[in-house]
Amino acid sequence: MDIEARVTGFIEENCYFATNPATRQTVVIDPGDDAPQLLARLRELGATVVAYLLTHGHVDHLTALAPLSAACPAPIYIHARDAAWCFSAQNNLPGFYDAPDKPKAPLVLVKEGDVFELAGARWSVIDTPGHTPGGICWRLEDDRALFTGDTLFRGTAGRTDLPGGDPRALTRSLHKLAALPDPLAVYPGHGDPTTLGHEKQHNYFMRF
Repeated sequence: MDIEARVTGFIEENCYFATNPATRQTVVIDPGDDAPQLLARLRELGATVVAYLLTHGHVDHLTALAPLSAACPAPIYIHARDAAWCFSAQNNLPGFYDAPDKPKAPLVLVKEGDVFELAGARWSVIDTPGHTPGGICWRLEDDRALFTGDTLFRGTAGRTDLPGGDPRALTRSLHKLAALPDPLAVYPGHGDPTTLGHEKQHNYFMRF
C-alpha cells in the first residue's frame, strides 16, 4: 500500500490515505479537516475510496468526514464507545471547531480483534482506550504499519485530561502496543511517523 499523510486543520491533525497502487482503491484514516483539499488530492490520485477508518471520535479527526463521504461514499468504521458521542454537542471544541456533522454513510461499529479486507489488504482493530473511551489503533497487517491516532506519538503519548480520558486505561493500552513487533511503522494522529522499536527505546511512556 502507498501511504500518504495530509496535515489538516488548526491543530495539524494527520489524515492518511492508504492506496492500493494496482487498483487505486483507497482507505482514508481520520479525515480531520480541509475537506476540499482532501477531495482534490483523492481526485489527483485517481482514488476510489472504499472505507473511512477512525482511530477515535475527537472533532479534529473527523470534521471533514461528512463532506468527504458525501462526495466519495464509503462505510465508516469506528468503535461504538466513541460513535455514541462524537457527532453530538459533546464534541464541540470552542475556538476551533463546532461538533462535526453526522455523515449519511453507514457506520460500522468495530471492536478488538475485528479484521477487515479493505483495498486488497487486511486491517485489524486494536482496542486502545485512554485518550477517549473508544480509542483504537488500526494495524495494516501486510505493510507492517500501525495507525495510532492520539494514543501514541513520536516521543510522547496521548493526553488524558479531556472528557472521557483515563490515564490508567491509556497505560494499559500502551502496554498492549509495547508487546507488538519493533519493526511496525507508527503513523500517529499528529506529528512525525516513527517505529515501535524507536518508541520502546526512547519514549518515556513506553518504558515498561
